[in-house]
Amino acid sequence: MAQRLVRAKRKIRNAAIPYRVPPAHLLPERTGAVLAVLYLLFNEGYAATAGTDLMRRALCAEAIRLSRVLATLMPDEPEALGLLALMLLHDARREARVDHLGDLVPLEQQDRARWDRAAIDEGLGLLDAAIRRARPGPYQVQAAIVACHATAARAVDTDWVEIAALYRELARMVPSAVVELNRAVAVAMADGPEVGLSLVDAISSSGALAGYYLLPATRADLLRRLHRSEEAAAAYRDALALAATDAERRYLARRLAETELAQPPAAGP
Repeated sequence: MAQRLVRAKRKIRNAAIPYRVPPAHLLPERTGAVLAVLYLLFNEGYAATAGTDLMRRALCAEAIRLSRVLATLMPDEPEALGLLALMLLHDARREARVDHLGDLVPLEQQDRARWDRAAIDEGLGLLDAAIRRARPGPYQVQAAIVACHATAARAVDTDWVEIAALYRELARMVPSAVVELNRAVAVAMADGPEVGLSLVDAISSSGALAGYYLLPATRADLLRRLHRSEEAAAAYRDALALAATDAERRYLARRLAETELAQPPAAGP
């Protein structure tokens, strides 16, 4: 990355490319790319793609800071408000996402008393302001999904039917196999693991998410809930081989061990 930056600076210098602030009429066509970069920055902080730690908090903080700047500069851009709301609602859970050993704590097991209520309230306010502008977009829809989690007092109170519907709308806006996988999880929670598993298997058969560890991990969890322990264990092994961070690998290893213990003993000769 350092070499790329050096080459880019050299090209700018040698070509005498001037620094210009884009005129106002060009801002709308550039806003989408800026929002995407900010969200990528936040995602790398919220769920690191590699390394020992699940989160890189400095990256999350910088993405939120820059998104605040953008939302201040473009107060009438609902997707800028939606992105900032999305980041704040996600980041509000950071203290509960890992335990004292740095191990991953699933959403349904998190201590919701440790969630940052001030960040949640701010995020909900920004989302409401964005929705009032009546120009829906994918960041607003994603923020609405996270808001369903943030406003549920207990995991069992989560409105999975609403979340599944929101994911359906998100898939319409931005067709993506990852979005479909998330929708499958929501459908499984709303309509049962067997229904969700059929959606996951369809994604798997398409090959669209080959190498993405959350695909076998999701499949393993649904198989475990269906008491298909042997298949679940195999899927956990697949996910474990693909996981990139130590925290994710430890979590999957625990799940695998629990699943293997639940398997019936092999029949004797």
